[in-house]
Amino acid sequence: MKEERRLIIVANRLLVAINNSRNNNWKNSNFIQSPGGLVSGLKTYLEGKHEAFDDYVWVGQTGITLRDEEKKQIKRKLKKFMCHPVFLPEKSMENFYNGFCNSVLWPLFHYFPSNVKYNENYWKFYKDVNKIFCDALMEILREGDIVWIHDYHLMLLPMMMRTKIKNISIGFFLHIPFPSYELFRLLPRKWQREILEGMIGADIIGFHTHGYVQHFLRSILCILGYDHEMGKIYGDRYIKADVFPMGIDFNKFNMSIDNMNVKENFGKIKTTLKKFKIILSIDRLDYTKGIINRLQGYELFLEKNQQWHNKVVLVLVLVPSRVGVEHYQTMKRQIDEYIGKINGKFGKIEWTPINYQFTSLPFEILAAYYAISDVALITPLRDGMNLIAKEYVATRSDEKGVLILSEMAGASKELGEAIIINPNSIEEIADALKQSLEMPVEEQIRRNKIMRDRLRRYDIIKWGNDFISELLSMKEEQKGLEMRLLKKSDEGLMIKDYINADKRLIFLDYDGTLVPFTDRPENATPNDEILEILRKFSNDDKNYVIIISGRDRKTLREWFGNFNIGFIAEHGVYIKEKSKEWRPIRKLDIKWKSKIISIFQDYVDRVPYSFIEEKDFSLVWHYRKSDPELASQKAKELMDEIINFTANMDVQVLQGKKVIEIRNGGVNKGSAAMQFMKEDYDFVLAIGDDWTDEDLFRILPKDAYTIRVGMFLSYARFNLHNHLEVVELLKKL
Repeated sequence: MKEERRLIIVANRLLVAINNSRNNNWKNSNFIQSPGGLVSGLKTYLEGKHEAFDDYVWVGQTGITLRDEEKKQIKRKLKKFMCHPVFLPEKSMENFYNGFCNSVLWPLFHYFPSNVKYNENYWKFYKDVNKIFCDALMEILREGDIVWIHDYHLMLLPMMMRTKIKNISIGFFLHIPFPSYELFRLLPRKWQREILEGMIGADIIGFHTHGYVQHFLRSILCILGYDHEMGKIYGDRYIKADVFPMGIDFNKFNMSIDNMNVKENFGKIKTTLKKFKIILSIDRLDYTKGIINRLQGYELFLEKNQQWHNKVVLVLVLVPSRVGVEHYQTMKRQIDEYIGKINGKFGKIEWTPINYQFTSLPFEILAAYYAISDVALITPLRDGMNLIAKEYVATRSDEKGVLILSEMAGASKELGEAIIINPNSIEEIADALKQSLEMPVEEQIRRNKIMRDRLRRYDIIKWGNDFISELLSMKEEQKGLEMRLLKKSDEGLMIKDYINADKRLIFLDYDGTLVPFTDRPENATPNDEILEILRKFSNDDKNYVIIISGRDRKTLREWFGNFNIGFIAEHGVYIKEKSKEWRPIRKLDIKWKSKIISIFQDYVDRVPYSFIEEKDFSLVWHYRKSDPELASQKAKELMDEIINFTANMDVQVLQGKKVIEIRNGGVNKGSAAMQFMKEDYDFVLAIGDDWTDEDLFRILPKDAYTIRVGMFLSYARFNLHNHLEVVELLKKL
């Protein structure tokens, strides 16, 4: 019988929160849904219909410290809620949550670098907690599970899991902004690398907006050196970063006015505020929400538009958050004082300009406010998505009302028909309030209809299904590549064929195949291990070993001239057979070099740390050590310029790993290798790491053992992850 496939949701907090006093020994524990948009959105998604999985388990921390006997009781009770708890020591919770998560990642990722506390102790606890989550997952994971990890609390977890279970499907979604590279690099270098390496343990990495994806990809390129193409990242593994803007339960909000409790609350609000146009502002207490800016904008609106006095009221709902943190208490005092200032300045006996509530609203009251408010004022200074904006539009089944939305909220990328403002400009806020209050009903309906249709189509179910579908699709693509990996059985057969062969031909690329790449080519000298491997191969009379490289003759002679082997230099320009002299593959013209070198020199001047390598019959522009983003852009420009310039010349323009090379036409590793194929061999092996080696793989017999280093599609029969695996294979042979 087929085992059920499970979706494992991993988040900082459980689906349910635990309310309990120690006195009742957990016998009468109350379990209520945890607060927050992430939990409510995912719960709605999990309750929908899905083809990709049959069941789910939610893994998260309890948020309270417990004794061992209590942990067992809670674990049993949580099973009926499909939850598996993670238990954290109290000290870990404080340093992890209030420490690294909310004093480092939260302010930095929301563009408040001055609020960041670079505390090494916080980092230690962040790593420890991610490991505790990993260990907890290992208790319940089984083959076929899909793991979906959520948010900034657990950015190290994907790679921690990957090192323990290689083939598991892992998705990661970041619900807050990913900052620009210039901000992200403010983190200590070690933290930068480990956070990014942690995230790329996932197969799919999801973000709310295209901008966040681009920031992430730039950081990956600049810090880890991984190139990408259309969001697909090529490292030791093949993964993808993509945009999945989180939706809402559209039907729930759209039909909420039919709910009797919502209708009742709607009536109460209408009775209380029937004289006024209502501007609604709902936010969690946080410095990223720009509450003071919003109040200043409202104040300026009232100063400039006296005709709206006694006709409009701002309903400001502030949801308590991190009430024990001093910074948040100070912020609340400032907000309270500013509200008092505005009400005192403009208010009258019959009119209070701001109706202020410091509370969390239940759905029945929240939906009533959405349905009755003429304007929703949502102006965070920075926000990953902001689902309140979407909920307001979805609730307006009458298609009336105006949304004023900050361009710094992720939702602004989808809700472009709203009045989009910069939250740092109180003038823009004031002008938007006037525009929204005076907007004709026909225009309100036109805008809302477009936004509502968009939200209806891409709701929370579509969001979740798209992410899981993309994750499984990426897993299939990875499997296609992994099928090409040299398996133990293939390796065993290769060794057997090698032993039984009397005449063997072995082609070995050098850079990226036998040794890793270095900042400067001259630094990639062979170590003792490589030299010993080549010595053993070349001392066997049955072997004909050829180093086939882009290197020049002089370098190959200096490094390997003592071995009885063959050489192909400059990607096929020169060959040297055993016991013979170097010779060019054919007569070549190099007049073109003088015309090209000045163009290369121009790009050396434009791209710091790039340089030119001149060989007998080729020119190479290296940019491995340069700023990755600048170099990548300039490399594209150089390719365009060179291709146009050389259109009527007999040359090839080649782009390799951080290099652009120009050489004579009709010369490649394949044509050079043919010079060594005049005799019959009963064992042929060729290993290379980039597309210049594809010419070699293409011309070799189908039964040859051809290996491409790196996870790329290739003419080679097999792939290996990196040069370390190549060295291990050669040692076995």
